[in-house]
Amino acid sequence: MIALIWDMDGVLVDSGQAHYEAWKRLFDELGRPITPEQVAESLGMSNEPLLRLWLGEDTPREEIDALADRKEAWFRDLVATHMQVLPGVTTWLARARERGYRQAVASSAPMANIVAIVEALGLADAFDLLISGTRLPRSKPDPAIFVQAAAGLGAAPSESVVLEDAVVGVEAALAAGMRCIAVTNTRSAADLAAATRVVASLKELEPDAIERLLNE
Repeated sequence: MIALIWDMDGVLVDSGQAHYEAWKRLFDELGRPITPEQVAESLGMSNEPLLRLWLGEDTPREEIDALADRKEAWFRDLVATHMQVLPGVTTWLARARERGYRQAVASSAPMANIVAIVEALGLADAFDLLISGTRLPRSKPDPAIFVQAAAGLGAAPSESVVLEDAVVGVEAALAAGMRCIAVTNTRSAADLAAATRVVASLKELEPDAIERLLNE
């Protein structure tokens, strides 16, 4: 058994511009500035800790939930026009299926976003499982989302490889006892150096890269 666990934003798809546009629209409404750099730093985190970071820890939960829902609705409106599959993804999805890997998306994004993206980009049939971290008690770097994904696929951590692009995602994968391939789509190789392997693109991975990684 081999399990391939995919983060979504920045690994499967280039969604950075869509996230920025949605956050900017929300924060423009609030009369507060937000920069592309702030949004880039937030990749991999759930909305609640992000909004508490940006708006204050004492922000009421009801307000947090309402703001997050509005931002994500705007984000989904941008999926068709602001998003594309990243290089190497379709090749690896097909290769993994041919080799009998079990595959999951494990993303901090709301489930509605995950479904909207994989369906709009024609990727839904590639996955055995979709998991959202939105309702988990803690966001990445807590390993819970990856532990849940592996269990859902019927794989042990030692049989699981996580594909990530965020520092908190790499930390979560390693904390779960899994190998992690980090792709420098949103962060530098230096930032992601703790990963088991770092690549500039999934196109760099040799056809037997996953088996070799698990046998090291």
